[in-house]
Amino acid sequence: MEMASYRPRTVVSGGPLELAVLWGGFPLLGAGAGWLLAAATGWLARLPWVPFSDLIEWLDRLPEPQATAGTIGVGVLAGLVIAGIGTAERLIVTVDGAQVQLRRSDENRTIARVDTRVVFLADKHLVLLDADGAELVRESTDLPAAQLAAAFREHGWGWADDDPHRSAYRLWVPDLPGLPAGADALLRARGRAIERDRRDDSRELRRELGQIGVVLRDEGKRQYWRLTTRALAPGPEQPTSAEREADGR
Repeated sequence: MEMASYRPRTVVSGGPLELAVLWGGFPLLGAGAGWLLAAATGWLARLPWVPFSDLIEWLDRLPEPQATAGTIGVGVLAGLVIAGIGTAERLIVTVDGAQVQLRRSDENRTIARVDTRVVFLADKHLVLLDADGAELVRESTDLPAAQLAAAFREHGWGWADDDPHRSAYRLWVPDLPGLPAGADALLRARGRAIERDRRDDSRELRRELGQIGVVLRDEGKRQYWRLTTRALAPGPEQPTSAEREADGR
């Protein structure tokens, strides 16, 4: 067994500093914003174009110090809500020689090293690929690339500084030949989801495309695609769109 298997697990996260910024910084910013709002209500109430004018006028009529205390309290509460959301969305990566655990909020995913060919960070996403080039996992993260690379390399994982398949991606346009059966319809649906900023639908459609061997990379609202090794050599029951056109089906 490799020595990497005996090393203690490595945890990569934002650490205490990130938590301090979330739970200290955002409530303070909220308090400051609340104080500024209270101080400026008299001036804002005189502007005819200001939004929420009824609320501003109501705040301006409140006695002091209740008005300032109230807006500061609301600002602190808003900061705490943002801090809670940020804490829940933090990605914590725990690596050892056998597996990696990805934890975000109440969700835990475990990927075995034996199933993984390469790990890399691309477009602020941590990506693990299998031997066919299919995505085992794709998680958004702001964790430093250097820390992630060191953690995975320390335990013997294959780490790449960029997507090794980046040059294989092609821009998708409707009715493009060479895609597996059903992929074009899924890409059309995902394009609509991206246009409408429906992120859950976009993620679900990405997973559906991954199941038929289509791997995606987004640039803004444009979708770039490539095929896994298995999809590049489809069996008789899995014709590509080019083969269907040639057969007239």
